[in-house]
Amino acid sequence: MDPAGKASVGTHAGSGPASIGRKRQEAIYIAGFAGRSQPVPVSPDRLEAAALRKLGRDAGAYFAGGAGLERTAAANRAAFDRCRIVQRAMRNVAARDLSLELFGRTLPLPILLGPIGVLEMAHREADLPAARAASAAGIPFVASSQASRPMEDIAAAIGNGPRWFQLYWSSRNELTASFVERAEKAGYEAIVVTVDTTLLGWRVRDLDRGYLPFLRGRGIANYTSDPVFAQLPMEGGALPKPPRPGPGALKSVLELLRSFPGGPARALSSGEALAAVRRFLAIYSRPDLTWEDLPFLRGRTRLPILLKGIVHPDDAVRAVEAGVDGVIVSNHGGRQVDGAVAALDALPGVVDAVAGRIPVLFDSGVRTGADIFKALSLGAQAVLIGRPYVYGLALAGERGVGDVIANLAAELDLTLGLAGRRSLGELDRTAVILDHGAIPAALDPHPAAP
Repeated sequence: MDPAGKASVGTHAGSGPASIGRKRQEAIYIAGFAGRSQPVPVSPDRLEAAALRKLGRDAGAYFAGGAGLERTAAANRAAFDRCRIVQRAMRNVAARDLSLELFGRTLPLPILLGPIGVLEMAHREADLPAARAASAAGIPFVASSQASRPMEDIAAAIGNGPRWFQLYWSSRNELTASFVERAEKAGYEAIVVTVDTTLLGWRVRDLDRGYLPFLRGRGIANYTSDPVFAQLPMEGGALPKPPRPGPGALKSVLELLRSFPGGPARALSSGEALAAVRRFLAIYSRPDLTWEDLPFLRGRTRLPILLKGIVHPDDAVRAVEAGVDGVIVSNHGGRQVDGAVAALDALPGVVDAVAGRIPVLFDSGVRTGADIFKALSLGAQAVLIGRPYVYGLALAGERGVGDVIANLAAELDLTLGLAGRRSLGELDRTAVILDHGAIPAALDPHPAAP
């Protein structure tokens, strides 16, 4: 953050008078000396707590919750705790470089803002402030199929910055094709197919509240703005007959009317809002999606295709054989299956199976710059951030997201240097140990600079 309070991130951490990490530290300490507190806490735990106090109960449950007893979300964090960084001393790390090449782009940081749906529950401008913050930092914003603004509006907010589009593969292929065509026209640079959410997980926080945002018209802007979606036939059985209205029914109806594009007048006059919700629920999930469907997508876009939600080495090999351009190791942040394998535990096996043939990215449980260091050391080329940036968005909009990015970059920079590494290319499995094991005896391939 510069003295004016605006988050900023550079590429070469050691170039200039101070590194990314040192600049960020100095800005925060100087602001503190001047009596100015940070709107976004640096501590991940305090960040989450502050955001959940500001978010409503429905939004807090939706963003923070996981599947079942939330054991997978806990396992994600426990896996990072079991992975320990091995520091090396006296290695001349004055100049450090956090940049990387990914799909023809030089990125200043190994960070992407992952796809998060229904961001209108975190901020009135929804996806747009987060997209602008990502663009300002020079990192990709991965727009969700379940965005609260059409993908074209998000692309306009990003400007010339990098952007990817995350695809939930609908049960109607013509809608999937339309989404991909729109994304390509809007300048998105990759398609991320989420393969672990062909059914909605058992999310007890949302179930206890009886709250599904899509029923209220939230998070379906890409659908209601799509010409193909509008022409899809209404399929029966999308909504069961509702029970007799209770005290909260009016609130639900008002939320639906406010959320629907065009405002309450259009929704009331045409009945379009309820029809759109019914149509969405009828075609949203795709439990019969298989590897044999991938050629359909490959035939409709020249963009790189990545599969998000890969945790098994055999699936990683199958992805390579299917001709996809990358995989993202992820368990959806613990939101889909309770008691599943931690994403970080799955990462080395996937990296080994891919064997450098396509990029491997990582998602799920990342909270700190040290976490990013660990994931990169285990073979990920970049990481996707989820909940932390949502919390920053809830607390301070675009600046809040920028602060989260700047804090992660600063800690990654300092951790890289303190661990005796000068660039992301020097990170490998010799930089960490797992399960409190012994320090690897293998010869370090990155000797100290003379």
